[in-house]
Amino acid sequence: MDVSVEQRDPVTVVTVAGSVDGVTSPALAARFHDEIAAGRVRLVGDLSGVDYMSSAGLRALLETVKEARQHGGDLRLAAVRPAVLRVLDLSGFTKILKLFDDAGAAVASFGG
Repeated sequence: MDVSVEQRDPVTVVTVAGSVDGVTSPALAARFHDEIAAGRVRLVGDLSGVDYMSSAGLRALLETVKEARQHGGDLRLAAVRPAVLRVLDLSGFTKILKLFDDAGAAVASFGG
């Protein structure tokens, strides 16, 4: 799994590529936590490069959205591939998280 971070003030875009599973999800959760700890609580997870997500990956997303919302922000997902969308949908995460077609739309959804 590869993770990169881009600031699109006031939003932080975290781009993820590869598999998010029991081995890689702690690193993803830590990266999101570091952003929130630094005061960057408006987060977009660009999942365009994610081809697989396990329940451990779902837990990382859930931890992140809870923490961001506790600090007045949110986590929104962008460019979710069909296989990952299926996992999100079956687990009820599409009711918890807002999903967008691309990172630009997700960033814009936060407004000014």
